[in-house]
Amino acid sequence: MQRYSVASSNIASIGYDANTETLEVEFLNGSLYQYYNVPQNMYDQLMAEGSKGRFLNAYIKNAYPYSRVG
Repeated sequence: MQRYSVASSNIASIGYDANTETLEVEFLNGSLYQYYNVPQNMYDQLMAEGSKGRFLNAYIKNAYPYSRVG
């Protein structure tokens, strides 16, 4: 999955696979997480937010299943 660098105090890059609705987030500490069943509009909102970390914490982390993959 291709990830795009983002301006964030704790997120390095974000990627999304629309076919599987998988959101991939790489943090600055090197950890990599995948969040599952995330709709396209949620990814679009995340990428449009000024504070990606705040949006991730508020709307994605506790709302969608996830696993650490790296």
